[in-house]
Amino acid sequence: MPIGARRVALVLGILAVAGLARAAEPAPAAEAKPQSLTNSVDLKLARIPAGEFMMGSHESLDDLAKAFPQYDAWRFNMTDEFPLHRVRITRAFYLGSTTTTVGQFKQFVADSGYQSEAERDGTGGYGYNADTGQFDTKRNPKHNWRDPGFPQTDEHPVVNVSWNDAVAFCQWLSRKEGKTYRLPTEAEWEYACRAGTTTRYWAGDDPELLPKIANLYDAATSTVLPEWSKYALHGRDGFVFTAPVASFKPNPWGLYDMHGNAWQWTADFYGKDYYAHSPLDDPKGPPTNDKLRHVRRGGAWLSWPLYVRATFRNYNTPVSRYFNLSFRVVLEVQ
Repeated sequence: MPIGARRVALVLGILAVAGLARAAEPAPAAEAKPQSLTNSVDLKLARIPAGEFMMGSHESLDDLAKAFPQYDAWRFNMTDEFPLHRVRITRAFYLGSTTTTVGQFKQFVADSGYQSEAERDGTGGYGYNADTGQFDTKRNPKHNWRDPGFPQTDEHPVVNVSWNDAVAFCQWLSRKEGKTYRLPTEAEWEYACRAGTTTRYWAGDDPELLPKIANLYDAATSTVLPEWSKYALHGRDGFVFTAPVASFKPNPWGLYDMHGNAWQWTADFYGKDYYAHSPLDDPKGPPTNDKLRHVRRGGAWLSWPLYVRATFRNYNTPVSRYFNLSFRVVLEVQ
Protein backbone atom coordinates (compact mmCIF):
# COMPACT_ATOMS: atom_id res chain seq x y z
CA MET A 1 0.00 0.00 0.00
CA PRO A 2 1.45 3.45 -0.89
CA ILE A 3 2.63 5.59 2.02
CA GLY A 4 -0.15 8.15 1.49
CA ALA A 5 -2.81 5.45 1.53
CA ARG A 6 -1.36 3.92 4.71
CA ARG A 7 -1.49 7.31 6.44
CA VAL A 8 -5.13 7.77 5.43
CA ALA A 9 -5.96 4.28 6.68
CA LEU A 10 -4.14 4.94 9.95
CA VAL A 11 -6.00 8.21 10.51
CA LEU A 12 -9.33 6.57 9.72
CA GLY A 13 -8.52 3.75 12.16
CA ILE A 14 -7.70 6.20 14.94
CA LEU A 15 -10.94 8.10 14.32
CA ALA A 16 -12.90 4.85 14.33
CA VAL A 17 -11.40 3.79 17.68
CA ALA A 18 -12.09 7.23 19.13
CA GLY A 19 -15.65 6.98 17.88
CA LEU A 20 -16.09 3.57 19.50
CA ALA A 21 -14.72 4.94 22.77
CA ARG A 22 -17.17 7.83 22.70
CA ALA A 23 -20.03 5.50 21.86
CA ALA A 24 -19.23 3.43 24.96
CA GLU A 25 -19.74 6.47 27.20
CA PRO A 26 -23.28 7.36 28.34
CA ALA A 27 -24.81 9.82 25.93
CA PRO A 28 -26.04 13.09 27.43
CA ALA A 29 -29.71 12.83 28.33
CA ALA A 30 -31.89 14.36 25.65
CA GLU A 31 -34.12 17.14 26.91
CA ALA A 32 -37.60 15.67 26.53
CA LYS A 33 -41.04 16.87 27.44
CA PRO A 34 -42.11 15.61 30.89
CA GLN A 35 -43.99 12.33 30.81
CA SER A 36 -47.48 12.62 32.21
CA LEU A 37 -50.83 10.90 32.54
CA THR A 38 -54.40 11.85 33.40
CA ASN A 39 -56.40 9.70 35.80
CA SER A 40 -60.11 8.94 36.25
CA VAL A 41 -60.94 12.26 37.97
CA ASP A 42 -59.10 14.33 35.37
CA LEU A 43 -56.14 14.74 37.69
CA LYS A 44 -52.96 15.22 35.67
CA LEU A 45 -49.75 13.72 37.04
CA ALA A 46 -46.15 14.18 35.94
CA ARG A 47 -43.62 11.37 36.12
CA ILE A 48 -40.76 12.31 38.45
CA PRO A 49 -37.56 10.35 37.76
CA ALA A 50 -35.50 8.63 40.41
CA GLY A 51 -32.36 10.57 41.31
CA GLU A 52 -30.53 12.42 44.03
CA PHE A 53 -30.18 16.00 45.21
CA MET A 54 -28.91 18.14 48.06
CA MET A 55 -31.81 18.80 50.42
CA GLY A 56 -31.97 21.87 52.61
CA SER A 57 -30.71 25.42 52.32
CA HIS A 58 -27.67 26.25 50.22
CA GLU A 59 -27.56 29.68 51.87
CA SER A 60 -26.59 30.58 55.42
CA LEU A 61 -29.11 32.41 57.56
CA ASP A 62 -26.82 35.45 57.54
CA ASP A 63 -26.84 35.47 53.75
CA LEU A 64 -30.62 35.21 53.72
CA ALA A 65 -30.91 38.11 56.15
CA LYS A 66 -28.78 40.24 53.82
CA ALA A 67 -30.90 39.22 50.83
CA PHE A 68 -34.16 40.12 52.61
CA PRO A 69 -33.27 43.27 54.61
CA GLN A 70 -36.91 44.33 55.11
CA TYR A 71 -37.57 41.31 57.35
CA ASP A 72 -37.19 41.42 61.13
CA ALA A 73 -34.20 39.46 62.46
CA TRP A 74 -36.34 36.94 64.35
CA ARG A 75 -37.85 35.72 61.08
CA PHE A 76 -34.56 34.05 60.17
CA ASN A 77 -34.81 31.45 62.92
CA MET A 78 -34.96 28.69 60.30
CA THR A 79 -32.34 26.28 61.58
CA ASP A 80 -34.58 23.36 60.55
CA GLU A 81 -33.41 23.89 56.94
CA PHE A 82 -29.93 22.64 57.94
CA PRO A 83 -27.71 20.79 57.49
CA LEU A 84 -27.63 20.61 53.72
CA HIS A 85 -27.58 16.87 53.07
CA ARG A 86 -27.64 14.39 50.23
CA VAL A 87 -30.88 12.53 49.53
CA ARG A 88 -31.49 9.77 47.03
CA ILE A 89 -34.98 9.12 45.64
CA THR A 90 -34.62 5.52 44.56
CA ARG A 91 -37.86 5.05 42.61
CA ALA A 92 -39.67 7.15 40.05
CA PHE A 93 -43.16 8.32 40.99
CA TYR A 94 -46.00 10.37 39.58
CA LEU A 95 -46.87 13.65 41.28
CA GLY A 96 -49.96 15.75 40.68
CA SER A 97 -49.08 18.40 38.11
CA THR A 98 -51.25 20.72 40.16
CA THR A 99 -52.69 20.81 43.61
CA THR A 100 -55.98 18.96 43.97
CA THR A 101 -58.81 21.14 42.68
CA VAL A 102 -62.23 22.00 44.07
CA GLY A 103 -63.77 19.99 41.23
CA GLN A 104 -61.73 16.87 42.00
CA PHE A 105 -62.49 17.09 45.70
CA LYS A 106 -66.16 17.56 44.81
CA GLN A 107 -66.09 14.24 42.89
CA PHE A 108 -64.61 12.55 45.96
CA VAL A 109 -67.34 13.92 48.23
CA ALA A 110 -70.14 13.03 45.80
CA ASP A 111 -68.90 9.48 45.28
CA SER A 112 -68.01 8.63 48.87
CA GLY A 113 -70.33 10.78 50.96
CA TYR A 114 -67.31 12.12 52.82
CA GLN A 115 -67.62 15.19 55.01
CA SER A 116 -64.57 17.33 55.57
CA GLU A 117 -63.49 17.81 59.16
CA ALA A 118 -64.51 21.47 58.99
CA GLU A 119 -68.07 20.34 58.24
CA ARG A 120 -68.15 17.23 60.40
CA ASP A 121 -66.99 18.76 63.68
CA GLY A 122 -69.15 21.85 63.22
CA THR A 123 -66.36 24.34 63.91
CA GLY A 124 -65.74 25.17 60.25
CA GLY A 125 -62.58 26.52 58.73
CA TYR A 126 -61.17 29.96 58.01
CA GLY A 127 -62.24 32.52 55.45
CA TYR A 128 -62.49 36.11 54.29
CA ASN A 129 -65.42 38.42 55.01
CA ALA A 130 -65.80 40.73 52.02
CA ASP A 131 -68.28 42.95 53.91
CA THR A 132 -65.79 43.82 56.64
CA GLY A 133 -62.59 43.26 54.68
CA GLN A 134 -61.35 41.04 57.50
CA PHE A 135 -60.09 37.47 57.71
CA ASP A 136 -61.33 35.02 60.34
CA THR A 137 -59.13 34.94 63.42
CA LYS A 138 -60.74 31.71 64.59
CA ARG A 139 -62.69 28.91 62.97
CA ASN A 140 -66.01 29.93 61.46
CA PRO A 141 -68.77 27.34 60.83
CA LYS A 142 -69.76 29.08 57.58
CA HIS A 143 -66.34 28.52 56.04
CA ASN A 144 -65.02 25.22 54.68
CA TRP A 145 -63.69 23.83 51.39
CA ARG A 146 -66.91 24.86 49.65
CA ASP A 147 -66.70 28.48 50.76
CA PRO A 148 -63.45 30.14 51.87
CA GLY A 149 -65.08 33.58 51.61
CA PHE A 150 -63.57 34.48 48.25
CA PRO A 151 -64.51 33.39 44.71
CA GLN A 152 -63.39 29.98 43.49
CA THR A 153 -64.32 27.67 40.63
CA ASP A 154 -63.85 23.95 40.12
CA GLU A 155 -60.40 24.79 38.70
CA HIS A 156 -59.11 26.48 41.85
CA PRO A 157 -57.07 24.57 44.46
CA VAL A 158 -59.27 23.10 47.15
CA VAL A 159 -58.50 24.79 50.48
CA ASN A 160 -59.70 24.49 54.07
CA VAL A 161 -58.83 20.79 53.94
CA SER A 162 -57.07 19.10 56.83
CA TRP A 163 -54.26 16.54 56.58
CA ASN A 164 -56.84 13.90 57.48
CA ASP A 165 -59.09 15.10 54.63
CA ALA A 166 -56.17 14.87 52.20
CA VAL A 167 -55.33 11.32 53.33
CA ALA A 168 -58.99 10.32 52.96
CA PHE A 169 -58.97 11.63 49.38
CA CYS A 170 -55.88 9.53 48.60
CA GLN A 171 -57.46 6.43 50.13
CA TRP A 172 -60.64 6.94 48.08
CA LEU A 173 -58.67 7.38 44.86
CA SER A 174 -56.62 4.26 45.64
CA ARG A 175 -59.79 2.20 46.08
CA LYS A 176 -61.40 3.69 43.00
CA GLU A 177 -58.49 2.91 40.68
CA GLY A 178 -56.85 -0.08 42.37
CA LYS A 179 -53.57 1.84 42.57
CA THR A 180 -51.60 3.43 45.39
CA TYR A 181 -52.16 7.15 45.89
CA ARG A 182 -50.70 9.01 48.86
CA LEU A 183 -49.27 12.32 49.94
CA PRO A 184 -45.66 13.02 48.92
CA THR A 185 -42.89 12.75 51.46
CA GLU A 186 -41.18 16.01 52.30
CA ALA A 187 -38.07 14.85 50.42
CA GLU A 188 -40.09 13.91 47.33
CA TRP A 189 -41.77 17.30 47.44
CA GLU A 190 -38.52 19.32 47.60
CA TYR A 191 -36.85 17.11 44.98
CA ALA A 192 -39.79 17.65 42.61
CA CYS A 193 -40.00 21.37 43.34
CA ARG A 194 -36.32 21.88 42.57
CA ALA A 195 -36.45 19.83 39.36
CA GLY A 196 -32.66 19.76 39.21
CA THR A 197 -32.10 23.38 40.30
CA THR A 198 -30.23 24.64 43.37
CA THR A 199 -31.63 28.18 43.59
CA ARG A 200 -34.17 29.64 46.05
CA TYR A 201 -36.98 29.14 43.57
CA TRP A 202 -36.91 26.82 40.59
CA ALA A 203 -36.74 29.89 38.31
CA GLY A 204 -33.80 31.53 40.10
CA ASP A 205 -32.85 33.51 43.21
CA ASP A 206 -34.53 36.86 42.50
CA PRO A 207 -37.88 37.22 44.34
CA GLU A 208 -39.05 39.73 41.74
CA LEU A 209 -39.16 36.87 39.21
CA LEU A 210 -41.93 35.23 41.19
CA PRO A 211 -44.99 37.08 39.79
CA LYS A 212 -44.22 35.42 36.45
CA ILE A 213 -44.31 31.89 37.89
CA ALA A 214 -46.33 32.06 41.12
CA ASN A 215 -49.28 33.55 42.96
CA LEU A 216 -48.18 35.08 46.25
CA TYR A 217 -48.20 38.26 48.33
CA ASP A 218 -47.84 41.13 45.89
CA ALA A 219 -49.22 44.61 45.40
CA ALA A 220 -52.68 43.17 44.65
CA THR A 221 -52.85 41.03 47.79
CA SER A 222 -51.63 43.93 49.91
CA THR A 223 -54.98 45.64 49.20
CA VAL A 224 -56.67 43.10 51.51
CA LEU A 225 -53.70 42.69 53.87
CA PRO A 226 -52.18 46.17 53.98
CA GLU A 227 -50.44 45.63 57.32
CA TRP A 228 -47.82 43.46 55.57
CA SER A 229 -47.24 45.78 52.60
CA LYS A 230 -43.50 46.14 53.23
CA TYR A 231 -43.12 42.46 52.30
CA ALA A 232 -45.09 42.74 49.05
CA LEU A 233 -43.44 42.13 45.70
CA HIS A 234 -43.36 45.11 43.39
CA GLY A 235 -44.91 43.20 40.52
CA ARG A 236 -48.44 41.88 40.23
CA ASP A 237 -49.32 38.27 39.50
CA GLY A 238 -52.93 39.11 38.62
CA PHE A 239 -54.67 37.50 41.61
CA VAL A 240 -55.70 38.76 45.05
CA PHE A 241 -56.70 35.34 46.42
CA THR A 242 -56.13 31.85 44.96
CA ALA A 243 -55.65 31.45 41.21
CA PRO A 244 -56.99 28.62 39.07
CA VAL A 245 -54.39 25.87 39.04
CA ALA A 246 -51.83 25.97 36.21
CA SER A 247 -52.28 29.72 35.71
CA PHE A 248 -48.50 30.13 35.66
CA LYS A 249 -45.54 28.51 33.95
CA PRO A 250 -44.63 24.98 35.17
CA ASN A 251 -41.21 24.01 36.45
CA PRO A 252 -38.90 21.89 34.22
CA TRP A 253 -40.65 18.70 35.34
CA GLY A 254 -44.11 19.92 34.42
CA LEU A 255 -45.31 20.87 37.92
CA TYR A 256 -47.40 23.99 38.45
CA ASP A 257 -47.67 26.16 41.57
CA MET A 258 -44.83 24.60 43.50
CA HIS A 259 -44.33 28.12 44.84
CA GLY A 260 -47.36 29.99 46.11
CA ASN A 261 -51.12 29.70 45.49
CA ALA A 262 -51.76 27.18 48.29
CA TRP A 263 -49.63 25.39 50.87
CA GLN A 264 -49.35 21.65 50.30
CA TRP A 265 -49.55 18.92 52.90
CA THR A 266 -46.86 16.25 52.90
CA ALA A 267 -46.94 12.82 54.51
CA ASP A 268 -44.11 13.48 56.98
CA PHE A 269 -44.28 14.28 60.65
CA TYR A 270 -42.25 17.41 61.35
CA GLY A 271 -38.87 17.13 63.07
CA LYS A 272 -36.87 20.30 63.64
CA ASP A 273 -33.54 18.44 63.72
CA TYR A 274 -34.51 15.59 61.39
CA TYR A 275 -32.04 16.65 58.69
CA ALA A 276 -29.12 15.94 61.03
CA HIS A 277 -29.89 12.20 60.99
CA SER A 278 -32.01 11.75 57.88
CA PRO A 279 -31.25 8.54 55.95
CA LEU A 280 -29.72 8.80 52.49
CA ASP A 281 -32.40 6.79 50.69
CA ASP A 282 -36.06 7.86 50.57
CA PRO A 283 -36.36 9.65 53.95
CA LYS A 284 -39.87 9.64 55.37
CA GLY A 285 -39.52 11.94 58.36
CA PRO A 286 -39.52 11.05 62.06
CA PRO A 287 -41.91 8.33 63.31
CA THR A 288 -44.01 10.89 65.22
CA ASN A 289 -43.82 14.09 67.24
CA ASP A 290 -45.44 15.50 70.35
CA LYS A 291 -48.36 17.25 68.61
CA LEU A 292 -48.60 14.97 65.56
CA ARG A 293 -47.70 17.95 63.37
CA HIS A 294 -47.20 17.32 59.65
CA VAL A 295 -45.02 19.27 57.26
CA ARG A 296 -46.53 21.58 54.69
CA ARG A 297 -44.56 23.10 51.82
CA GLY A 298 -44.61 25.68 49.05
CA GLY A 299 -46.28 28.79 50.43
CA ALA A 300 -49.56 30.34 49.33
CA TRP A 301 -51.26 33.35 47.76
CA LEU A 302 -50.61 35.48 50.86
CA SER A 303 -47.08 34.19 51.56
CA TRP A 304 -43.99 36.39 51.38
CA PRO A 305 -41.01 35.53 49.14
CA LEU A 306 -38.90 34.30 52.07
CA TYR A 307 -41.51 31.65 52.83
CA VAL A 308 -42.03 30.25 49.35
CA ARG A 309 -38.42 29.16 48.86
CA ALA A 310 -37.94 25.53 47.85
CA THR A 311 -36.34 24.77 51.23
CA PHE A 312 -38.73 26.51 53.61
CA ARG A 313 -40.50 24.19 56.06
CA ASN A 314 -43.76 24.77 57.90
CA TYR A 315 -46.15 22.48 59.76
CA ASN A 316 -49.63 22.07 61.23
CA THR A 317 -51.58 19.53 63.24
CA PRO A 318 -53.53 16.97 61.17
CA VAL A 319 -56.89 18.62 61.93
CA SER A 320 -55.77 22.11 60.86
CA ARG A 321 -57.68 23.68 57.98
CA TYR A 322 -57.03 27.09 56.44
CA PHE A 323 -58.04 29.15 53.42
CA ASN A 324 -54.48 28.84 52.10
CA LEU A 325 -53.84 25.12 52.62
CA SER A 326 -54.30 22.37 50.01
CA PHE A 327 -52.45 19.23 48.82
CA ARG A 328 -51.23 17.35 45.77
CA VAL A 329 -50.98 13.59 45.44
CA VAL A 330 -48.42 10.96 44.56
CA LEU A 331 -49.29 7.94 42.41
CA GLU A 332 -46.77 5.19 43.02
CA VAL A 333 -45.29 3.59 39.91
CA GLN A 334 -46.54 0.02 39.76
